[in-house]
Amino acid sequence: MALTAASNRPLPWLVAIAFLMQSLDTTVLNTAVPSIAHDLGVSQLQLKSVLASYALSLAVFVPASGWVADRFGTRRVFAAAIVLFTIGSVLCGFSRTIPELVAYRLLQGVGGAMMVPVGRLTMVRSFPKTELVRAMSFLAIPSMIGPLIGPTLGGFIVSVTSWDYIFFINVPVGLIGLVMVYFWMPDYRNASVPRFDLLGLVYFGGGISLLSWVLEIFGDHSAGTTVLAVATTLSLGLLAVYALHSRKSANPLLDVTLLRIRTFATSVLGGFVTRLGVGGAPFLLPLLYQTGLGFSPVQSGMLIMPQAIGTLGSNIFVRYGLAAFGYRTLLLGNTVLLGVMLILFGSIGPTTPVWQICVQGAIYGVLMSTQFTAMNTLTFADIPDAKSSNASSLSGMFQQLSMSFGIAAAGLVTASIGVTAADEQADMVARVHHGFWFLGAVTIISASIFALLRRSDGESVSGHKEALAIAQPPATTHAGTAS
Repeated sequence: MALTAASNRPLPWLVAIAFLMQSLDTTVLNTAVPSIAHDLGVSQLQLKSVLASYALSLAVFVPASGWVADRFGTRRVFAAAIVLFTIGSVLCGFSRTIPELVAYRLLQGVGGAMMVPVGRLTMVRSFPKTELVRAMSFLAIPSMIGPLIGPTLGGFIVSVTSWDYIFFINVPVGLIGLVMVYFWMPDYRNASVPRFDLLGLVYFGGGISLLSWVLEIFGDHSAGTTVLAVATTLSLGLLAVYALHSRKSANPLLDVTLLRIRTFATSVLGGFVTRLGVGGAPFLLPLLYQTGLGFSPVQSGMLIMPQAIGTLGSNIFVRYGLAAFGYRTLLLGNTVLLGVMLILFGSIGPTTPVWQICVQGAIYGVLMSTQFTAMNTLTFADIPDAKSSNASSLSGMFQQLSMSFGIAAAGLVTASIGVTAADEQADMVARVHHGFWFLGAVTIISASIFALLRRSDGESVSGHKEALAIAQPPATTHAGTAS
Protein backbone atom coordinates (compact mmCIF):
# COMPACT_ATOMS: atom_id res chain seq x y z
CA MET A 1 0.00 0.00 0.00
CA ALA A 2 1.39 3.41 -0.94
CA LEU A 3 1.76 6.05 1.70
CA THR A 4 -0.01 9.36 1.53
CA ALA A 5 1.65 12.25 -0.24
CA ALA A 6 2.35 14.01 3.04
CA SER A 7 3.75 10.98 4.86
CA ASN A 8 6.11 9.79 2.14
CA ARG A 9 7.61 13.21 1.37
CA PRO A 10 10.72 12.75 3.62
CA LEU A 11 11.37 9.21 2.34
CA PRO A 12 13.33 10.21 -0.81
CA TRP A 13 15.64 12.32 1.36
CA LEU A 14 16.27 9.36 3.66
CA VAL A 15 17.03 6.97 0.82
CA ALA A 16 19.15 9.67 -0.85
CA ILE A 17 21.44 9.69 2.21
CA ALA A 18 22.10 5.98 1.75
CA PHE A 19 22.71 6.46 -1.97
CA LEU A 20 25.17 9.28 -1.29
CA MET A 21 27.08 7.32 1.36
CA GLN A 22 27.40 4.32 -0.92
CA SER A 23 28.27 6.20 -4.12
CA LEU A 24 30.81 8.45 -2.40
CA ASP A 25 32.57 5.54 -0.74
CA THR A 26 33.11 3.73 -4.01
CA THR A 27 35.22 6.60 -5.40
CA VAL A 28 36.50 8.80 -2.57
CA LEU A 29 39.15 6.28 -1.51
CA ASN A 30 40.99 6.28 -4.85
CA THR A 31 42.56 9.70 -4.34
CA ALA A 32 43.88 8.74 -0.91
CA VAL A 33 45.71 5.58 -2.05
CA PRO A 34 49.19 7.19 -2.14
CA SER A 35 48.76 8.66 1.34
CA ILE A 36 47.48 5.38 2.81
CA ALA A 37 50.31 3.42 1.18
CA HIS A 38 52.87 5.83 2.61
CA ASP A 39 51.45 5.70 6.14
CA LEU A 40 51.15 1.91 6.16
CA GLY A 41 54.59 1.43 4.62
CA VAL A 42 53.35 -0.56 1.60
CA SER A 43 53.30 -0.05 -2.15
CA GLN A 44 50.23 1.35 -3.89
CA LEU A 45 49.89 -1.94 -5.74
CA GLN A 46 49.37 -3.76 -2.43
CA LEU A 47 46.24 -1.65 -1.82
CA LYS A 48 44.46 -3.25 -4.78
CA SER A 49 42.73 -5.66 -2.41
CA VAL A 50 41.47 -2.76 -0.29
CA LEU A 51 39.87 -1.12 -3.31
CA ALA A 52 38.46 -4.39 -4.66
CA SER A 53 37.07 -5.80 -1.40
CA TYR A 54 34.23 -3.27 -1.18
CA ALA A 55 33.04 -3.91 -4.74
CA LEU A 56 33.28 -7.65 -4.20
CA SER A 57 31.18 -7.47 -1.06
CA LEU A 58 28.53 -5.45 -2.86
CA ALA A 59 28.37 -7.82 -5.80
CA VAL A 60 28.04 -10.86 -3.53
CA PHE A 61 25.47 -9.61 -1.04
CA VAL A 62 23.21 -7.43 -3.20
CA PRO A 63 21.30 -10.53 -4.44
CA ALA A 64 20.44 -11.42 -0.85
CA SER A 65 19.03 -7.96 -0.01
CA GLY A 66 15.51 -8.64 -1.30
CA TRP A 67 15.07 -11.81 0.73
CA VAL A 68 16.45 -10.19 3.89
CA ALA A 69 14.10 -7.20 3.48
CA ASP A 70 11.09 -9.47 3.01
CA ARG A 71 12.06 -11.63 5.99
CA PHE A 72 12.96 -8.96 8.56
CA GLY A 73 11.24 -5.84 7.21
CA THR A 74 12.57 -2.87 5.25
CA ARG A 75 12.76 -0.60 8.32
CA ARG A 76 14.88 -2.96 10.42
CA VAL A 77 17.16 -4.01 7.54
CA PHE A 78 17.73 -0.43 6.33
CA ALA A 79 18.66 0.71 9.83
CA ALA A 80 20.97 -2.28 10.31
CA ALA A 81 22.62 -1.53 6.94
CA ILE A 82 23.38 2.06 7.97
CA VAL A 83 24.80 0.83 11.29
CA LEU A 84 27.02 -1.76 9.57
CA PHE A 85 28.24 0.76 7.02
CA THR A 86 28.99 3.37 9.67
CA ILE A 87 30.77 0.94 12.01
CA GLY A 88 32.79 -0.41 9.08
CA SER A 89 33.77 3.17 8.19
CA VAL A 90 34.98 3.91 11.73
CA LEU A 91 36.98 0.68 11.88
CA CYS A 92 38.56 1.48 8.50
CA GLY A 93 39.66 4.84 9.85
CA PHE A 94 41.41 3.15 12.79
CA SER A 95 43.00 0.41 10.68
CA ARG A 96 46.77 0.28 10.42
CA THR A 97 47.32 -2.89 8.36
CA ILE A 98 46.17 -4.12 4.95
CA PRO A 99 44.26 -7.16 6.32
CA GLU A 100 42.36 -4.90 8.73
CA LEU A 101 41.36 -2.51 5.95
CA VAL A 102 40.22 -5.38 3.73
CA ALA A 103 38.13 -6.93 6.50
CA TYR A 104 36.41 -3.66 7.42
CA ARG A 105 35.83 -2.70 3.78
CA LEU A 106 34.05 -6.03 3.42
CA LEU A 107 31.86 -5.05 6.39
CA GLN A 108 31.13 -1.73 4.72
CA GLY A 109 30.17 -3.60 1.57
CA VAL A 110 27.63 -5.75 3.41
CA GLY A 111 25.99 -2.57 4.70
CA GLY A 112 26.10 -0.91 1.29
CA ALA A 113 24.64 -4.00 -0.38
CA MET A 114 21.60 -3.71 1.86
CA MET A 115 21.20 0.08 1.90
CA VAL A 116 20.73 0.90 -1.76
CA PRO A 117 18.56 -2.03 -2.96
CA VAL A 118 16.35 -1.95 0.14
CA GLY A 119 16.03 1.83 -0.14
CA ARG A 120 15.02 1.54 -3.79
CA LEU A 121 12.58 -1.27 -2.93
CA THR A 122 10.96 0.88 -0.24
CA MET A 123 10.51 3.71 -2.72
CA VAL A 124 8.84 1.38 -5.23
CA ARG A 125 6.41 0.12 -2.58
CA SER A 126 5.70 3.58 -1.14
CA PHE A 127 4.86 5.52 -4.27
CA PRO A 128 2.18 4.77 -6.85
CA LYS A 129 3.55 4.16 -10.33
CA THR A 130 2.21 7.51 -11.52
CA GLU A 131 4.58 9.27 -9.06
CA LEU A 132 7.51 6.86 -9.32
CA VAL A 133 9.40 8.83 -11.97
CA ARG A 134 9.32 11.98 -9.85
CA ALA A 135 10.53 10.10 -6.76
CA MET A 136 13.25 8.07 -8.50
CA SER A 137 14.58 11.07 -10.42
CA PHE A 138 15.36 12.63 -7.05
CA LEU A 139 17.40 9.56 -6.09
CA ALA A 140 19.47 9.87 -9.25
CA ILE A 141 21.03 13.05 -7.89
CA PRO A 142 23.14 11.59 -5.03
CA SER A 143 23.99 8.43 -6.98
CA MET A 144 25.42 10.60 -9.76
CA ILE A 145 27.05 13.27 -7.62
CA GLY A 146 28.97 10.73 -5.52
CA PRO A 147 31.20 9.40 -8.32
CA LEU A 148 31.68 12.90 -9.70
CA ILE A 149 32.89 14.63 -6.55
CA GLY A 150 34.34 11.61 -4.75
CA PRO A 151 37.92 11.83 -6.08
CA THR A 152 38.10 15.59 -5.53
CA LEU A 153 36.66 15.34 -2.04
CA GLY A 154 39.14 12.60 -1.18
CA GLY A 155 42.04 14.71 -2.37
CA PHE A 156 40.87 17.73 -0.39
CA ILE A 157 40.47 15.75 2.84
CA VAL A 158 43.90 14.17 2.49
CA SER A 159 45.53 17.55 1.78
CA VAL A 160 44.08 19.33 4.84
CA THR A 161 43.84 16.46 7.38
CA SER A 162 44.71 12.78 6.90
CA TRP A 163 43.25 9.79 5.09
CA ASP A 164 41.47 8.60 8.26
CA TYR A 165 38.82 11.32 7.88
CA ILE A 166 37.77 9.92 4.53
CA PHE A 167 36.03 7.20 6.53
CA PHE A 168 35.04 9.29 9.55
CA ILE A 169 32.86 11.65 7.45
CA ASN A 170 30.37 8.81 7.14
CA VAL A 171 29.64 8.92 10.89
CA PRO A 172 27.50 12.10 11.08
CA VAL A 173 25.77 11.18 7.82
CA GLY A 174 24.96 7.73 9.21
CA LEU A 175 23.60 9.18 12.47
CA ILE A 176 21.33 11.55 10.55
CA GLY A 177 20.11 8.59 8.51
CA LEU A 178 19.27 6.57 11.63
CA VAL A 179 17.22 9.44 13.07
CA MET A 180 15.30 9.72 9.81
CA VAL A 181 14.71 5.94 9.77
CA TYR A 182 13.09 6.17 13.21
CA PHE A 183 10.58 8.80 12.07
CA TRP A 184 9.93 8.16 8.40
CA MET A 185 11.02 4.69 7.24
CA PRO A 186 8.03 2.41 6.50
CA ASP A 187 8.25 -1.26 7.39
CA TYR A 188 7.34 -3.55 4.51
CA ARG A 189 7.73 -7.30 4.75
CA ASN A 190 6.47 -10.49 3.16
CA ALA A 191 4.36 -12.76 5.35
CA SER A 192 5.34 -15.87 3.39
CA VAL A 193 9.10 -15.85 2.80
CA PRO A 194 10.59 -18.96 1.19
CA ARG A 195 13.76 -20.64 2.43
CA PHE A 196 16.92 -18.72 1.68
CA ASP A 197 19.08 -20.14 -1.13
CA LEU A 198 22.34 -20.37 0.84
CA LEU A 199 23.95 -22.81 -1.58
CA GLY A 200 23.13 -20.48 -4.46
CA LEU A 201 24.81 -17.62 -2.61
CA VAL A 202 27.97 -19.72 -2.24
CA TYR A 203 28.07 -20.63 -5.94
CA PHE A 204 27.14 -17.20 -7.24
CA GLY A 205 29.15 -15.24 -4.68
CA GLY A 206 32.25 -17.32 -5.22
CA GLY A 207 32.04 -17.03 -9.00
CA ILE A 208 31.42 -13.29 -9.02
CA SER A 209 34.15 -12.64 -6.43
CA LEU A 210 36.76 -14.50 -8.47
CA LEU A 211 35.67 -12.86 -11.72
CA SER A 212 35.76 -9.38 -10.19
CA TRP A 213 39.20 -10.09 -8.75
CA VAL A 214 40.48 -11.19 -12.16
CA LEU A 215 39.16 -8.00 -13.76
CA GLU A 216 40.75 -5.87 -11.06
CA ILE A 217 44.25 -7.27 -11.50
CA PHE A 218 44.18 -8.06 -15.23
CA GLY A 219 46.86 -6.14 -17.04
CA ASP A 220 48.81 -4.93 -14.01
CA HIS A 221 51.06 -8.03 -14.00
CA SER A 222 50.49 -8.63 -10.29
CA ALA A 223 49.50 -12.22 -11.02
CA GLY A 224 50.88 -14.70 -13.52
CA THR A 225 49.07 -15.99 -16.58
CA THR A 226 48.52 -19.39 -14.99
CA VAL A 227 46.91 -17.87 -11.89
CA LEU A 228 44.62 -15.70 -14.01
CA ALA A 229 43.64 -18.64 -16.20
CA VAL A 230 42.86 -20.88 -13.22
CA ALA A 231 40.89 -18.13 -11.44
CA THR A 232 38.90 -17.30 -14.59
CA THR A 233 38.10 -20.94 -15.25
CA LEU A 234 37.05 -21.51 -11.65
CA SER A 235 34.87 -18.39 -11.60
CA LEU A 236 33.08 -19.35 -14.82
CA GLY A 237 32.70 -22.90 -13.52
CA LEU A 238 31.06 -21.70 -10.29
CA LEU A 239 28.71 -19.44 -12.25
CA ALA A 240 27.79 -22.34 -14.55
CA VAL A 241 27.10 -24.53 -11.50
CA TYR A 242 24.91 -21.76 -10.10
CA ALA A 243 22.99 -21.58 -13.40
CA LEU A 244 22.23 -25.31 -13.16
CA HIS A 245 21.40 -24.99 -9.47
CA SER A 246 18.99 -22.09 -10.03
CA ARG A 247 17.03 -24.08 -12.62
CA LYS A 248 16.46 -26.88 -10.12
CA SER A 249 15.84 -24.70 -7.05
CA ALA A 250 12.27 -23.79 -6.16
CA ASN A 251 13.43 -20.46 -4.67
CA PRO A 252 16.70 -19.42 -6.33
CA LEU A 253 18.84 -16.56 -5.07
CA LEU A 254 18.22 -14.62 -8.28
CA ASP A 255 14.82 -14.93 -9.93
CA VAL A 256 15.91 -14.92 -13.58
CA THR A 257 12.32 -15.66 -14.66
CA LEU A 258 11.73 -11.92 -14.26
CA LEU A 259 13.74 -11.47 -17.45
CA ARG A 260 10.69 -12.83 -19.29
CA ILE A 261 9.03 -9.45 -18.59
CA ARG A 262 10.07 -7.37 -21.60
CA THR A 263 10.32 -3.99 -19.87
CA PHE A 264 12.34 -5.44 -17.00
CA ALA A 265 14.68 -7.42 -19.25
CA THR A 266 15.24 -4.46 -21.57
CA SER A 267 15.96 -2.01 -18.75
CA VAL A 268 18.27 -4.40 -16.89
CA LEU A 269 20.22 -5.74 -19.89
CA GLY A 270 20.25 -2.40 -21.72
CA GLY A 271 21.24 -0.69 -18.49
CA PHE A 272 24.04 -3.22 -17.99
CA VAL A 273 25.63 -2.39 -21.35
CA THR A 274 25.03 1.35 -20.94
CA ARG A 275 26.70 1.35 -17.53
CA LEU A 276 29.68 -0.50 -18.99
CA GLY A 277 30.27 2.65 -21.01
CA VAL A 278 29.27 5.28 -18.48
CA GLY A 279 30.92 3.49 -15.55
CA GLY A 280 34.43 4.07 -16.89
CA ALA A 281 34.11 7.87 -17.21
CA PRO A 282 34.77 8.74 -13.52
CA PHE A 283 38.00 6.74 -13.83
CA LEU A 284 39.19 8.35 -17.07
CA LEU A 285 38.30 12.00 -16.42
CA PRO A 286 40.79 12.52 -13.53
CA LEU A 287 43.47 10.87 -15.67
CA LEU A 288 42.68 13.21 -18.56
CA TYR A 289 42.50 16.39 -16.50
CA GLN A 290 45.35 15.79 -14.05
CA THR A 291 47.89 13.47 -15.67
CA GLY A 292 47.13 14.33 -19.30
CA LEU A 293 46.41 18.07 -19.18
CA GLY A 294 48.35 18.94 -16.03
CA PHE A 295 45.49 20.39 -13.95
CA SER A 296 45.74 20.27 -10.15
CA PRO A 297 43.31 18.07 -8.18
CA VAL A 298 41.32 21.17 -7.19
CA GLN A 299 41.16 22.40 -10.79
CA SER A 300 40.19 18.93 -11.96
CA GLY A 301 37.38 18.86 -9.42
CA MET A 302 36.11 22.22 -10.67
CA LEU A 303 36.04 20.87 -14.22
CA ILE A 304 33.99 17.87 -13.08
CA MET A 305 31.50 19.94 -11.08
CA PRO A 306 29.47 21.08 -14.15
CA GLN A 307 28.47 17.45 -14.56
CA ALA A 308 26.96 17.49 -11.08
CA ILE A 309 25.14 20.74 -11.92
CA GLY A 310 23.78 19.16 -15.09
CA THR A 311 22.64 16.16 -13.06
CA LEU A 312 20.66 18.43 -10.78
CA GLY A 313 19.11 20.22 -13.73
CA SER A 314 17.77 17.05 -15.32
CA ASN A 315 15.34 16.36 -12.49
CA ILE A 316 12.47 18.20 -14.18
CA PHE A 317 13.45 17.37 -17.75
CA VAL A 318 13.21 13.59 -17.35
CA ARG A 319 9.61 13.70 -16.10
CA TYR A 320 8.41 15.87 -18.98
CA GLY A 321 10.57 13.97 -21.45
CA LEU A 322 9.00 10.62 -20.55
CA ALA A 323 5.51 12.09 -20.66
CA ALA A 324 6.14 13.63 -24.09
CA PHE A 325 8.07 10.83 -25.81
CA GLY A 326 7.64 7.64 -23.78
CA TYR A 327 10.38 5.25 -22.71
CA ARG A 328 11.32 3.84 -26.12
CA THR A 329 11.91 7.14 -27.90
CA LEU A 330 13.56 8.82 -24.91
CA LEU A 331 15.96 5.98 -24.17
CA LEU A 332 16.88 5.46 -27.82
CA GLY A 333 17.71 9.12 -28.39
CA ASN A 334 19.28 9.78 -25.00
CA THR A 335 21.52 6.69 -25.16
CA VAL A 336 22.94 7.68 -28.56
CA LEU A 337 23.53 11.26 -27.40
CA LEU A 338 25.20 9.96 -24.23
CA GLY A 339 27.57 7.85 -26.30
CA VAL A 340 28.35 10.80 -28.58
CA MET A 341 29.22 12.95 -25.54
CA LEU A 342 31.60 10.26 -24.28
CA ILE A 343 33.29 10.18 -27.68
CA LEU A 344 33.59 13.99 -27.59
CA PHE A 345 35.47 13.71 -24.28
CA GLY A 346 38.04 11.94 -26.43
CA SER A 347 38.64 15.20 -28.31
CA ILE A 348 39.58 17.32 -25.28
CA GLY A 349 43.21 18.36 -25.43
CA PRO A 350 45.62 21.06 -24.22
CA THR A 351 44.11 23.66 -26.58
CA THR A 352 40.47 23.01 -25.61
CA PRO A 353 38.93 26.10 -23.92
CA VAL A 354 37.86 25.62 -20.31
CA TRP A 355 34.37 26.94 -21.05
CA GLN A 356 33.91 24.21 -23.68
CA ILE A 357 34.93 21.51 -21.20
CA CYS A 358 32.42 22.89 -18.66
CA VAL A 359 29.55 23.10 -21.16
CA GLN A 360 30.28 19.61 -22.42
CA GLY A 361 30.37 18.30 -18.85
CA ALA A 362 27.03 19.94 -17.98
CA ILE A 363 25.32 18.43 -21.04
CA TYR A 364 26.80 15.04 -20.19
CA GLY A 365 25.44 15.35 -16.63
CA VAL A 366 21.92 16.05 -17.92
CA LEU A 367 22.04 13.08 -20.30
CA MET A 368 23.52 10.72 -17.71
CA SER A 369 20.98 11.52 -15.01
CA THR A 370 18.12 11.26 -17.53
CA GLN A 371 19.41 7.86 -18.64
CA PHE A 372 19.72 6.43 -15.14
CA THR A 373 16.34 7.71 -13.96
CA ALA A 374 14.56 6.38 -17.04
CA MET A 375 16.19 2.97 -16.77
CA ASN A 376 15.59 2.64 -13.02
CA THR A 377 11.88 3.50 -13.27
CA LEU A 378 11.30 1.30 -16.33
CA THR A 379 12.72 -1.61 -14.34
CA PHE A 380 9.66 -1.66 -12.06
CA ALA A 381 7.02 -0.55 -14.56
CA ASP A 382 5.46 -4.02 -15.01
CA ILE A 383 6.75 -5.82 -11.92
CA PRO A 384 4.03 -7.20 -9.59
CA ASP A 385 4.28 -5.99 -6.00
CA ALA A 386 4.97 -9.53 -4.82
CA LYS A 387 8.07 -9.68 -7.05
CA SER A 388 9.42 -6.18 -6.36
CA SER A 389 12.07 -7.38 -3.88
CA ASN A 390 13.32 -10.01 -6.34
CA ALA A 391 13.43 -7.40 -9.09
CA SER A 392 15.35 -4.99 -6.86
CA SER A 393 17.98 -7.63 -6.03
CA LEU A 394 18.47 -8.75 -9.64
CA SER A 395 18.66 -5.25 -11.09
CA GLY A 396 20.95 -4.09 -8.27
CA MET A 397 23.34 -6.94 -8.95
CA PHE A 398 23.50 -6.11 -12.65
CA GLN A 399 24.09 -2.43 -11.89
CA GLN A 400 26.95 -3.11 -9.50
CA LEU A 401 28.66 -5.54 -11.83
CA SER A 402 28.35 -3.28 -14.85
CA MET A 403 29.86 -0.26 -13.08
CA SER A 404 32.77 -2.35 -11.81
CA PHE A 405 33.33 -3.99 -15.18
CA GLY A 406 33.11 -0.60 -16.90
CA ILE A 407 35.97 0.79 -14.82
CA ALA A 408 38.02 -2.36 -15.43
CA ALA A 409 37.36 -2.21 -19.18
CA ALA A 410 38.25 1.48 -19.39
CA GLY A 411 41.50 0.88 -17.52
CA LEU A 412 42.37 -2.11 -19.68
CA VAL A 413 41.77 -0.26 -22.96
CA THR A 414 43.68 2.81 -21.79
CA ALA A 415 46.65 0.74 -20.64
CA SER A 416 46.84 -1.64 -23.58
CA ILE A 417 46.42 0.72 -26.54
CA GLY A 418 49.75 1.19 -28.25
CA VAL A 419 50.48 4.92 -28.55
CA THR A 420 53.70 6.62 -29.56
CA ALA A 421 53.85 10.23 -28.39
CA ALA A 422 56.53 12.83 -27.91
CA ASP A 423 56.22 12.90 -24.15
CA GLU A 424 54.50 11.14 -21.27
CA GLN A 425 51.75 13.75 -20.98
CA ALA A 426 50.81 13.56 -24.65
CA ASP A 427 50.89 9.77 -24.46
CA MET A 428 48.42 9.77 -21.57
CA VAL A 429 46.06 12.13 -23.42
CA ALA A 430 46.11 9.83 -26.46
CA ARG A 431 45.50 6.71 -24.36
CA VAL A 432 42.58 8.30 -22.49
CA HIS A 433 41.10 9.45 -25.79
CA HIS A 434 41.07 5.84 -27.00
CA GLY A 435 39.40 4.86 -23.73
CA PHE A 436 36.60 7.40 -24.23
CA TRP A 437 36.07 6.30 -27.83
CA PHE A 438 35.66 2.75 -26.61
CA LEU A 439 33.20 3.77 -23.87
CA GLY A 440 31.19 5.88 -26.30
CA ALA A 441 30.94 3.06 -28.82
CA VAL A 442 29.75 0.63 -26.15
CA THR A 443 27.11 3.11 -24.99
CA ILE A 444 25.79 3.71 -28.51
CA ILE A 445 25.59 -0.05 -29.09
CA SER A 446 23.41 -0.38 -25.98
CA ALA A 447 20.76 1.76 -27.73
CA SER A 448 19.96 -1.25 -29.92
CA ILE A 449 18.65 -3.06 -26.83
CA PHE A 450 16.23 -0.24 -26.02
CA ALA A 451 14.96 -0.46 -29.60
CA LEU A 452 13.26 -3.71 -28.53
CA LEU A 453 10.78 -1.69 -26.45
CA ARG A 454 7.31 -0.97 -27.75
CA ARG A 455 6.05 2.59 -27.84
CA SER A 456 3.41 1.73 -25.26
CA ASP A 457 5.84 0.11 -22.77
CA GLY A 458 5.98 1.73 -19.36
CA GLU A 459 2.97 3.99 -19.93
CA SER A 460 1.72 3.30 -16.40
CA VAL A 461 4.85 5.04 -15.10
CA SER A 462 5.79 7.56 -17.79
CA GLY A 463 2.41 9.23 -18.18
CA HIS A 464 2.92 9.22 -21.96
CA LYS A 465 -0.56 7.92 -22.75
CA GLU A 466 -2.21 10.60 -20.62
CA ALA A 467 -0.08 13.29 -22.23
CA LEU A 468 -1.14 12.17 -25.71
CA ALA A 469 -4.79 12.17 -24.67
CA ILE A 470 -4.50 15.76 -23.47
CA ALA A 471 -2.66 16.84 -26.62
CA GLN A 472 -5.29 15.24 -28.89
CA PRO A 473 -8.84 16.30 -27.89
CA PRO A 474 -11.69 14.00 -28.91
CA ALA A 475 -12.87 14.40 -32.48
CA THR A 476 -16.11 16.27 -33.04
CA THR A 477 -18.93 14.35 -34.71
CA HIS A 478 -20.36 15.48 -38.04
CA ALA A 479 -23.74 16.15 -36.50
CA GLY A 480 -22.26 18.25 -33.81
CA THR A 481 -20.39 20.28 -36.34
CA ALA A 482 -23.51 20.91 -38.37
CA SER A 483 -25.43 22.15 -35.36
